[in-house]
Amino acid sequence: MVTPVEEPDFDALRLHLARLRHARGWSYDELAARSGVGRATLVSLESGRPRRNPGRAATTGTLATWFRIAQAFDIDLGELVRPLYGETRPPIL
Repeated sequence: MVTPVEEPDFDALRLHLARLRHARGWSYDELAARSGVGRATLVSLESGRPRRNPGRAATTGTLATWFRIAQAFDIDLGELVRPLYGETRPPIL
């Protein structure tokens, strides 16, 4: 039997993004300038709220978006998105 994959922990990822940004003392505008990701997108990613339509789910971002954010923080993409795994991280093979 195949075990289903757990859902990614986007709340943990949002919190991690906020902590990284605050630790550097960066505003949304600063991170937007450094990453090339729009300010509204960053606010939505970090807050978990949609940019325009409150009836829709917030964006979870694209791989390219998270890659740009990781580059802005000068960290590996894997380090940035590690909180998606929640408390139990998969073993490195």
